[in-house]
Amino acid sequence: MRRIINLNENWNFKKPGSNEEIIDVPHTWNAFDGQDGGNDYFRGECIYRKAFEAPEIDFNNEEVYIQFAGVNASAKVFINNTEVGHHNGGYSTFRINISRHIKKENLLEVRVDNGVNDYVYPQMADFTFYGGIYRDVDLIVVSKEHFDLDFYGGPGIKVTPSVEGGTGIVRVQTYYDGPGEVHVSIFDRDGKKVAEGTGKDSTLSIPNVRLWDGVKDPYLYKAMAVLMVSNNPTDTVETRFGVRTFEIDPKKGFFLNGRPYPLRGVSRHQDWLGIGNALKKEHHEKDMEIIKEVGANAIRLAHYQHDQYFYDLCDEAGLIVWAEIPYISSHMNNGMDNTISQMKELIAQNYNHPSIITWGISNEITICTKDKKSMYKNHMILNDLCHEWDPTRPTTLAVYAACSIFNPTVHITDVVGYNFYLGWYVPGKWLNDAFLKLFHLFFPNRCLCYSEYGAEGMPNLHSKRGRRGDHSEEYQAKYHEYMLKCFKRYPYLWGTFLWNMFDFGSDARDQGGVPGRNHKGLVTFDRKIKKDSFYLYKAWWTDDPFVYICGRRYRYRNEKVTTVKVYSNQPVVELYNNGVLVETKKADKVFVFKVPLEDENNILAVAGDSKDSITINKVQKFYKPYRLKKSKSKNWVNL
Repeated sequence: MRRIINLNENWNFKKPGSNEEIIDVPHTWNAFDGQDGGNDYFRGECIYRKAFEAPEIDFNNEEVYIQFAGVNASAKVFINNTEVGHHNGGYSTFRINISRHIKKENLLEVRVDNGVNDYVYPQMADFTFYGGIYRDVDLIVVSKEHFDLDFYGGPGIKVTPSVEGGTGIVRVQTYYDGPGEVHVSIFDRDGKKVAEGTGKDSTLSIPNVRLWDGVKDPYLYKAMAVLMVSNNPTDTVETRFGVRTFEIDPKKGFFLNGRPYPLRGVSRHQDWLGIGNALKKEHHEKDMEIIKEVGANAIRLAHYQHDQYFYDLCDEAGLIVWAEIPYISSHMNNGMDNTISQMKELIAQNYNHPSIITWGISNEITICTKDKKSMYKNHMILNDLCHEWDPTRPTTLAVYAACSIFNPTVHITDVVGYNFYLGWYVPGKWLNDAFLKLFHLFFPNRCLCYSEYGAEGMPNLHSKRGRRGDHSEEYQAKYHEYMLKCFKRYPYLWGTFLWNMFDFGSDARDQGGVPGRNHKGLVTFDRKIKKDSFYLYKAWWTDDPFVYICGRRYRYRNEKVTTVKVYSNQPVVELYNNGVLVETKKADKVFVFKVPLEDENNILAVAGDSKDSITINKVQKFYKPYRLKKSKSKNWVNL
């Protein structure tokens, strides 16, 4: 039976021009220079080496694989000074059979390269391409008679559920070409066996099936396949899955298990301040905790394949997932094969996740693509590939805002999304309404979503009125107040995906505030501050009673009468200043009060049993640290 030996500890790391150091993986060499601005972070080749002793192996009956869960962006792997394999693509799992090369004492060397080229995606995008071995490294020892480990990093088992009445119909396919018999079992969440069968391709029934039903009831089953050779078990694979149905309607939006289920989504990049993309389980768990708190029921995992652990967390939380490859911003004629291999890996490795409902082919690919014919062909190949490899899920793509609705690229995939920042990069929040009406007028049978929308918001920048471009926390909140009302007017949208849940690293950026970061998150890069806008979404998307006073970081105000805004999912809010009732208001999620200022103002909001308080100080002049210091760059695309 298979054994897994982790190799994360005690690597020697060498970066050009630096001394060798001892590190553990996950690791990236861009954790700091990839987040400090200047678009000058190191992109090139670094070398990781690790000495390890081979585990006990019966070479007559067993094989050994080395598995990398994520190496960005290209890797050449050597065992005992012999190259054993290479991989292009920084976000997916890959494995190499090293049985012929492993000895008792071994030297593993991985040459990792995130340098500029014209054949591995991504090369141009609004995020940092952190280099390194930033996910787990394992040895896998298996019997020579084992389920497939060579097919694009997949698990060797594929589960396709469907529903007939109250019965779950589950097709379980396993990948193995040798002699023997496959025994398949399905277990419920409590470990009780609910179905069993035999065969490499078997169909089983679950009576009175319990559906995977989004955030309310994300019920998961487990499929287990055991390979029997000469009546002896030689290998076992298992995977969790959920039984659900979904539909996307151009006039009614998204349906889950036959009922309307509007997708209230966020987006996520896989990096943290000072850590980059070298995340551990606790970082993924913290992100999920915050996403659940805000009340999202969907997530776009941008712009690449994320860690398997995070897809697992999405399954457990009931989040609907848009999964995609980093075919982004600029088509490269020499990169077509890489888009194909990355898409095959994405589907092969993630097919069993019930949370995933669509495969994303590209993002904003028309920004600066010159060879439109080649780009269109690439999209058609990817679209057909997705349908061939997974006929159960639709394809999608995210369109650049400046791309015409009549552009053929917009109409390749089954459904489509637009990335729009109307009211941020260009004036006029009302233009969002105009676009949605226009698109639906011309293409009433085309399923449309907002795949990105947002505005920068710095928690240290503040403004009395909040104006576009000031990067203040107040304008970000004002923008999102409009967008939430806007989306409510168009129930045919199959989803909306806020950009972004968290601030993230983009070393090319310098739009104001702290360089090297995109500040559109509802939460800061270090996950320590939930901006005012976070609580606006919480008011719209959650039911547990709460009240929140905005502007707590806008403490020093040079006004006689100030505006105090409160977010709550309760119908009535009372506001007090220094113990005196200012006003009681009824409103829908956003409560606005006018408060005459004293020298010090202890503001208290009460909504039922929920309370919140802040302090405001009256000053004589505008507090200059609240004002944005302008920079040269207006948009990362200019760079």
